[in-house]
Amino acid sequence: MKLIFAFLALALGAFAADKPNILWFIVDDMSANFSCYGEKLIETPHVDRLAREGTRFSNAFVTAPVCSPCRSALITGMYQTTIGSHHHRSGRGVEKIHLPDGVTPVPALLQKAGYFTCIGSGLPGEGRAGKKGGGLGKTDYNFEYDAAMYDAADWAGRKAGQPFFMQVQLGGGKLRGGTDASATKLLERAKAEFGSATDPEKVTLPPYYPRDPVLLRDWAAFLDAVRFTDAHVGKVLARLEKEGILDQTLVIFMTDHGISHARGKQFLYDEGTHVPLVVRGPGIAKGKVRNDLVEHIDLAAISLAAAGLPLPPAMQARDVFAKDYQPRDAVFAARDRCDETVERIRSVRTDRFLYIRNFHPQRPHLQPNAYKDGKSIVQTLRALHDAGKLDPLAEQLLFSPTRPPEELCEWTTDRWQVKNLAADPAHQATLETLRARLDRWMAETGDKGPESAAMYDSDMDVYVGGRVGKKGDSVTEKNIALMKKWAAEGK
Repeated sequence: MKLIFAFLALALGAFAADKPNILWFIVDDMSANFSCYGEKLIETPHVDRLAREGTRFSNAFVTAPVCSPCRSALITGMYQTTIGSHHHRSGRGVEKIHLPDGVTPVPALLQKAGYFTCIGSGLPGEGRAGKKGGGLGKTDYNFEYDAAMYDAADWAGRKAGQPFFMQVQLGGGKLRGGTDASATKLLERAKAEFGSATDPEKVTLPPYYPRDPVLLRDWAAFLDAVRFTDAHVGKVLARLEKEGILDQTLVIFMTDHGISHARGKQFLYDEGTHVPLVVRGPGIAKGKVRNDLVEHIDLAAISLAAAGLPLPPAMQARDVFAKDYQPRDAVFAARDRCDETVERIRSVRTDRFLYIRNFHPQRPHLQPNAYKDGKSIVQTLRALHDAGKLDPLAEQLLFSPTRPPEELCEWTTDRWQVKNLAADPAHQATLETLRARLDRWMAETGDKGPESAAMYDSDMDVYVGGRVGKKGDSVTEKNIALMKKWAAEGK
């Protein structure tokens, strides 16, 4: 028997040694503002290099525009709505979320196949934001999982010849913080480290944001956060080159959703769901740009296929590099509760149109939310709204007290999705087709829908430190009470 186990161990080791390393760059809160994607105000030479030496996807979208649902979907290759992990920061209280039978996180599958699995900064001894300390990187999964599916924070501890699966977790857009003071501080850091900072006056904002100094500084700091992200990518690539393993490593660069802003993060417009996706490595075409629609969950299938592993039968991700791959004709996204704020939005996107369904149209776009309302940019927008200083487009899109139940945008020509065609008779056939397509996807994928009152209360108890149901004056508690009031009113 010992001989059999020894033989199996040797066989597994030989199998693993022939496989490529797999490295993911996963970046927080960052849209595709890289020069290889057309950004003109900054330069991003290292991500550009990945694109030049690999394949760049111009139409990659997340299935959830907020961290924990997005990452729960990514690591399983499953829609977050299918596995019940679609509510942001859920399963953190006494009520837990368990993965369905047949669904296993990618690191666990690769570890079982002989990979050394790690999650960290990609630079030994350095944290996500360039700080000292090399602990495990961000996971943020909403379901229960065995932390042992990660061997370490870095691949340095692997056995000789053992392939590794590495997730490099970067702070991205979070580097600029949430206040005007923190944005200003990052601009100062950029000037010190790069010799210059992005000029706020040269920033181009989406048309529904006013050119207020606070918003301009924030966007400029965001662009400098892109520069810091690119620099970190360069350091990791240099390490791979120094160790002589760059060309034996499948490198994938992606962000977990778009910029954190009033119509970006947490929402299903391009500003929230469109992300950069660049892949470089063995067998990947160089200098190629693909325009087909792909979903962020596809990283799971791409990685398992690169490791020579079969895709689990239940997995919804697709290997977009497979020889028999048939491009999707549509991609889907969902937004649900974020922190204490109850929401439900679904979308389907084709190569021309974006259809969005708002399940709570009687609620405003900017519902009260402690996280977002704590940001200087949102505070500034609310102040300008109260003072009557926003233009009609900003008022309509950001501060209308209600929303249309359905939105239909021609996203390929309407860059920021500001024109709703849902009521246009000329587009009724498209509206009906996409309405039915979304219904079918929700049914076929088993969309779990709203969470139970017990789960909401369980997670809110964590949010407010166990003070749910007691009198208090915290913003979060007030918002929770408002959510329950609106629900009772049928809003």
